[in-house]
Amino acid sequence: MIDIHYSDEVAEARAKGAPLVALESTIITHGMPFPQNVETARRVEQAVRAGGATPATIAVIDGRLHVGLSDPQLLALGQAQNVMKLSRADMAACLASGQTGATTVAATMIAARLAGIEVFATGGIGGVHRGAETSFDISADLHELAQTPVTVIAAGAKAILDLPKTLEVLETLGVPVIAYGQDELPAFWSRQSGLKAPLRMDSPAEIAAAHRMRGALDLPGGQLVANPIPTEAEIPSDVLAPHIAKALAEAEAQGIAAKAVTPFLLQRIFELTHGASLEANIVLVLNNARLGAAIAVELVR
Repeated sequence: MIDIHYSDEVAEARAKGAPLVALESTIITHGMPFPQNVETARRVEQAVRAGGATPATIAVIDGRLHVGLSDPQLLALGQAQNVMKLSRADMAACLASGQTGATTVAATMIAARLAGIEVFATGGIGGVHRGAETSFDISADLHELAQTPVTVIAAGAKAILDLPKTLEVLETLGVPVIAYGQDELPAFWSRQSGLKAPLRMDSPAEIAAAHRMRGALDLPGGQLVANPIPTEAEIPSDVLAPHIAKALAEAEAQGIAAKAVTPFLLQRIFELTHGASLEANIVLVLNNARLGAAIAVELVR
């Protein structure tokens, strides 16, 4: 069995059977500039605590899996260079070679399962990239949702992706896609995507009950809870569309592919929206952390 290092806070919560919420670390290393990344990570952890749960930020540091980070570790990770971006394919290699890596959605789900954590709050999941019919660029996040029993709270798939194809793949894989409090699937920075969600639930208790029922049925995989960004922080999809199109065209012209695509697109959209996309991103992550805490509390009630 793999050696997991639990922070004191997480170890205490585990011993008490208290609610826990997993948090990813790529938002710290690859999602935002320093010091905003560390400040946001602290705010997200505090939002989980305020909701009655314990935050467990996950990362690999010097070849050791950490579930829960101390504040000095958060600070160091926020300034670290050459940090690996870990998904299912490279997590074991990072651990075995003693390197440092930040966990994506897929890797965070794997670590959460190992630690017995059933809820994970993030910003947005990966999905089917535009042009995937020729590039075959599909995030491992989707297959992870189909096999790892963790309920994931996100503001939908990232809006830079092909959302109809992402939804289709999730349906094919048998992943429950639950819109929280509305009928339409949210689209990360925007509350509306034009796509009807397969399922709708209006309370953390309903989501927790569905999670428990999946376990009782012995169904593999988790649930995706699509939590719309608060109205006051959203960027309407019609405002974003030309910026996304421009960023995609630039990525293609520059030959940017594979893992480099998403960071490039997010950075360009940040520039094209004059920082509004980052501000919206912070709000939606905090919103997801609050809902994640509420679901975790219901699961241990």
